[in-house]
Amino acid sequence: MQFTDQTGRTIELNATPRRIVSVVPSQSELLWDLGLQEELTGITKFCIHPKEMFSTKTRIGGTKKLDIAKIKELNPDIIIANKEENEKEQIEELCRLFPVWISDIKNLSDSLDMITNLGAIFEKRKTAEKIRDLIAKGFAKLPIQIVTKRTAYFIWKNPLMMTGRDTFINDMLSRCGFENILNDPDSRYPEISEKELRELNPELILLSSEPYPFNEKHIHEFQAIVPEAKIRIVDGELFSWYGSRLIHSPAYFENLNQEL
Repeated sequence: MQFTDQTGRTIELNATPRRIVSVVPSQSELLWDLGLQEELTGITKFCIHPKEMFSTKTRIGGTKKLDIAKIKELNPDIIIANKEENEKEQIEELCRLFPVWISDIKNLSDSLDMITNLGAIFEKRKTAEKIRDLIAKGFAKLPIQIVTKRTAYFIWKNPLMMTGRDTFINDMLSRCGFENILNDPDSRYPEISEKELRELNPELILLSSEPYPFNEKHIHEFQAIVPEAKIRIVDGELFSWYGSRLIHSPAYFENLNQEL
């Protein structure tokens, strides 16, 4: 059986995989929700949902620092990775050892395609279709938004890093009715100074709960830089996890938009 991943690579499998290593948190959660609890063998230390998976499965390092030796010991039939979240050199090394299916997610459509593809690979087509339909229907019910709020979405502190246009988060922002204040289509996660942020003068600043754990104390720091902006801590998982967690994103986005 041959399967083409979202980077255009084709992998060949002799049978439906029975030993799976997933090196992306949102995709690990999806595999679990597809009913692959027994087959899922290795996950990263950031694959925290669901708790049962996190507490029972072998952890093979972080998304950027995989434990290649431990992965070899697990001897997976397939590895599920992501172009952005994993380091290219490590994935290339793993590709020489095992079949590696790599996702490349920049928008909701990519996410839905990924879910369909994994359903096919693991013979979980009906379950994948149910998850995909729940997500698609949820987003279809979102009110059509008139983009009015010029928004800065931060993912990191020291250095300050924002989300650019060519990202999955940017697609989620637009579905909330928020206009990403960054216009450069090629700048994905640029660093920015306090002076530059002040000059951009966003109406809304969103501080993501992950990967950097922004919390309430950081609101005051940003308020001092842009006094007129509205500033909120937001659930970064619902903006950036592109697997089955997206089922919960539309309701969260609708409530957030109404609040702001």
